[in-house]
Amino acid sequence: MTTARDIMTPGVDCAHVDDTIADAARKMAELDTGALPICGADDRLKGMLTDRDIVVKVLAAGLDPKETRVEQFQQGDKQTVTIGADDDVDELLATMTEHQVRRLPVIDGHRLVGIVSQADVARSLPKPEVGDLVAALSVDY
Repeated sequence: MTTARDIMTPGVDCAHVDDTIADAARKMAELDTGALPICGADDRLKGMLTDRDIVVKVLAAGLDPKETRVEQFQQGDKQTVTIGADDDVDELLATMTEHQVRRLPVIDGHRLVGIVSQADVARSLPKPEVGDLVAALSVDY
């Protein structure tokens, strides 16, 4: 059985709730990624911040990225979609498809241990499963 832990990218960096959006954007650029998990002081997952969030919800809204805090983008009562580290890849694929997410934080207990991206799936799983996921995530909005 292949699990999320088997295909995830481990050691994920977080944007912290007290960081500015400008700090988070710099971190995304340094890491060459389009999304960062948002972590609180307790290092628990509080949400996800994407490059699209920065463009649409900060820049296009006329907010100052040097003044706007990442905490404004934490999910609050709405739980961030995650997968357990030892959950089977079939559950992982179903979760990504159901929630239309290209990146899925991987947790072990309450601790963030990695992230599975669409690229991780493409590198790790057989072509038919990859094709099904890409097709499911490519729905017109």
